[in-house]
Amino acid sequence: VQLQASGGGLVQAGGSLRLSCAASGLTLSSYVMGWFRQAPGKEREFVGTISRSGGVTYVGESVKGRLTVSRDNAKNTMYLQMNSLKPEDTAVYYCAAGWATSKVSDDYEYWGQGTQVTVSS
Repeated sequence: VQLQASGGGLVQAGGSLRLSCAASGLTLSSYVMGWFRQAPGKEREFVGTISRSGGVTYVGESVKGRLTVSRDNAKNTMYLQMNSLKPEDTAVYYCAAGWATSKVSDDYEYWGQGTQVTVSS
């Protein structure tokens, strides 16, 4: 089982990025998926989660209205569209697969390696 997060990079404040999380060795449609992030010196933070069908999504308060989670089960891939980025969004972003919609990282079973997002002011 492998989750491969990609799409990170350096962007100016106000800019956009789209992260992808490609799954192999598992059928993405069987899992609830989530995004978390971790900035240096800080705890891992919930970003968003999406139900198996993609019909239900939740995002954290700090990113509401700017970041959107989506998925394409036919492509075995989840996405995080990031708009109006702020310097405080700078972090390593991780994707994860689990069994229940949750904001708690311990509830996710499989994790990707992370992709760095850096937002300059």
